[in-house]
Amino acid sequence: MRNMPDLGQPPDIPESALASAVALISSGRLHRYGEAGGTGGVVAELEREFAQLLGRRYAVAVNSCGSALFLALKAAGVRPGDPVLLNAFTLGPVPGALDHVGARPVLVEITEDLVIDLDDLRLKARASGARVLMLSHMRGHLCDLEALQALCCAEGITLIEDCAHTLGAAWNGQQAGTFGQSGCFSFQSGKHVNAGEGGVLVTDDQDVAAQAILHSGSYMLYAQNGTVPPAEVMARWHKRCGNYSMRMGPLVAALALPQLALLPARVADWNASHDRIAARLSAVPGFVLPMRPEAESYAQSSLQFRLPGRSLAQMRAYVDACRAAGVWVKWFGSDIPEGYSSNPAQWPGVEAIDAPRACAVQATLCDIRLPLGLSSQDCDMIADVLTAAAEIRELRHAAT
Repeated sequence: MRNMPDLGQPPDIPESALASAVALISSGRLHRYGEAGGTGGVVAELEREFAQLLGRRYAVAVNSCGSALFLALKAAGVRPGDPVLLNAFTLGPVPGALDHVGARPVLVEITEDLVIDLDDLRLKARASGARVLMLSHMRGHLCDLEALQALCCAEGITLIEDCAHTLGAAWNGQQAGTFGQSGCFSFQSGKHVNAGEGGVLVTDDQDVAAQAILHSGSYMLYAQNGTVPPAEVMARWHKRCGNYSMRMGPLVAALALPQLALLPARVADWNASHDRIAARLSAVPGFVLPMRPEAESYAQSSLQFRLPGRSLAQMRAYVDACRAAGVWVKWFGSDIPEGYSSNPAQWPGVEAIDAPRACAVQATLCDIRLPLGLSSQDCDMIADVLTAAAEIRELRHAAT
């Protein structure tokens, strides 16, 4: 009998990345900047390669995607007390970035397909006066980004994209992270590039890039960054930006850089597993999966489904049954935050939750990670557990 695969298994680190990391450790040069003729090394190389990958002018490597989000907000002019629009389906680091900059979150509804509701966005923007949207492409789901971009332009909204789950995804051929002023990516172990930690901010705006470089902790050595704006732009900002020590170190960059070339193969692997399991679940009454528009090219390293009509007690029992059978299911409707999962009621700084549909959707929303290398038999085993748990009599007929 086959063993159930470990859904928490992160992407492998290539041998070339391990060799580069060992060489760095041996050298002892583990800080990204050097006063005596430093060139920026592997971090600068990563910035150049990442900017080219996304087709953006600037890439700033930092210590996490959360830091990239904070720097994007700061560079967009967000100040303490400012309202910032945020879709009400995301993870803690996103509202955490708003809390870090002192902004006031304005929650925007999501659709049953787990993407931001554009009609509610327009209403909330006008009612709140918010001029910045922190859009989380949560769990890899893209809204109509062309329509969103047009809405933001019409309403005078600066768009910042949280792309922690969408490296390699695109809308009508244009990559996620290139629709807004800034796009922010993650290299945490569960993401498309596994460096343990780390993040990158990409932008075409030289003033945003300059502020991000200086705030991240470049000191006056910013010429060593891989995609540095012109000297006159840096001179305009270098006395106005505090050093927050959020830069990426060479070890993280050494682990991440060789993985960029592996992205197309990884995305194909993840999507094949996702599509096989999703097809199985979609055929079972009671399971509801998000619709994927034709314009969306996804990079789906996780899978989401809902079980509408189940009570909170039934959902907890379902999750427990799946985990007992070896499939680690996450549930966004839990009344307490658990692991990496949370909902708006559990985020810091959220004073009012005016997003009833988002809360209702998340009440029965489940999620599993998809490790690389799943066989068709592995996918079928996972689907069997997910569907069998939903058929347990006690879960189908338990009292609310």
